[in-house]
Amino acid sequence: MPDDSAPKGTRMHGFGTRMSHAGRAGTRVHGFVNPPVVRGSTVLYANCADRVASASKRFDQALTYGTQGGPNHHALEDVICEIEGGTRCQIVSTGLAAVTVPLLAFLKAGEHMLMPDSVYGPARAFADGMLARLGIETTFYDPCIDEAGIAALMRPNTTVVYTESPGSHSFEMQDIPAIARAAHAKGAKVLMDNTWGIRHFQPFRHGVDVSIQALTKYVVGHSDVLLGSITVNSDEHWKALRWAALQLGQYASPDDCWLALRGVRTMPVRLEKQAASALEVAAWLAKRPEVLKVLHPALPGAPGHEIWKRDFTGACSLFGVVFRPEFSVEASHAFVDSLTLFGIGASWGGYESLALPTTGFITRSATNGDLGGPTVRLHIGLEDTADLIADIEAGLAVLRGFKG
Repeated sequence: MPDDSAPKGTRMHGFGTRMSHAGRAGTRVHGFVNPPVVRGSTVLYANCADRVASASKRFDQALTYGTQGGPNHHALEDVICEIEGGTRCQIVSTGLAAVTVPLLAFLKAGEHMLMPDSVYGPARAFADGMLARLGIETTFYDPCIDEAGIAALMRPNTTVVYTESPGSHSFEMQDIPAIARAAHAKGAKVLMDNTWGIRHFQPFRHGVDVSIQALTKYVVGHSDVLLGSITVNSDEHWKALRWAALQLGQYASPDDCWLALRGVRTMPVRLEKQAASALEVAAWLAKRPEVLKVLHPALPGAPGHEIWKRDFTGACSLFGVVFRPEFSVEASHAFVDSLTLFGIGASWGGYESLALPTTGFITRSATNGDLGGPTVRLHIGLEDTADLIADIEAGLAVLRGFKG
């Protein structure tokens, strides 16, 4: 959709147009539509003076050495900046690397971080594991906390407040502007996993300092590449982030970057279709007698809907379903096993639908994590919605009849 923040007298192209043209040479440049894959480790220089001059370009999109990126990395970084509304982007090897690299960039021994209790499981493991061993303490907080609550948890050594909205299993919506105000008042940086909100949440307009994306999901879109991105909106944050990525040897294959560039061209239509289908399925499930509640922030009446309505321009295709407590966890597993169009898998954002039982697989320490009944997470793909609903309806019959 057009960006109404464009300066007066100019016209910002719509999202689909920008994704079709960003990161390409242009429409009046002779050659193939897509940029070629450029692989390489060694960069040759014309003379020693050029080699000396390259030392000052480690923070730029310059060809200096393979691990510092090449044309495919730079083009993808430009596209992600276009999506996220930032100024600089670092491509990394996985979505988890997009979490760990900025944490290592902005935290040091003796410091303290706040992290939501609903955070992505491997991010929690990194905080409890490696960061703890490095002398960095983490406090997990209720994701539905308000501004005063965050302010009360801040310590003199709190330097990072991490956010993820909605949570990727239980879908709590966080009040990001309020959290950012409290964090910035004490000089802390705000990091956000914005994978669910890609396109529909502009992090830097809401107070976020560092935005994290698992490009594995919607950008790639075909469940065949692991990739991540970290986007910032200031030179200060860029230098810290870039230096950390270089020191850690973070690198992504140019072939994977090329596939992500190809995926992003169709992402607008995939997102639109999958989001609409997900909302249709979620609304249908919300009326079913077997269902206690549907965890889809864009669904009226669902938890967090008002925050979603205020801060987001749309939604994606991932949501949760909580069955009534009279059904057992084993019955929810039987439901998932019976589905014929849904794969059982953890990643999401691809063209195929997925179902994943989550009860018993969620770690909580600041909240009890009890959603009221056995829970299944659904990702809606590009299949016809009527077929998916029919598949789920047959699965609900299995749920009702489970005698185990």
